Amino acid sequence: MRALVASLVTFLLAAGLSACTPMQWVKTDVTDPAQVRMDEQACRQAAWREAQFHSYWAQTRMQPVVVGPGQVIWPYGALVDPFGDQLLMENRLAQFCMESKGYQLAPVPKR
Repeated sequence: MRALVASLVTFLLAAGLSACTPMQWVKTDVTDPAQVRMDEQACRQAAWREAQFHSYWAQTRMQPVVVGPGQVIWPYGALVDPFGDQLLMENRLAQFCMESKGYQLAPVPKR
């Protein structure tokens, strides 16, 4: 049992530390950081516009239920958050845009 707990703690620690690795967009023929920032900004803006358009039509129409005076039931859960899908879609679209321009995510080199 202790070996299982120790291996689980080691795995979680390794996963947690690897999640802290800073990443950056790199492209072999682009050396100017300003060009990378402009491309990333353009992709983020396009992804935001597309996600905004789709999130309006995908919103759930659940409203709070008034049970009585001073008693309101607010729905909760994964299907109620109108921004959850929008943020995921926005990040996926921005990543797709950058990858379609030839960029790849890579760890920041240590100095």
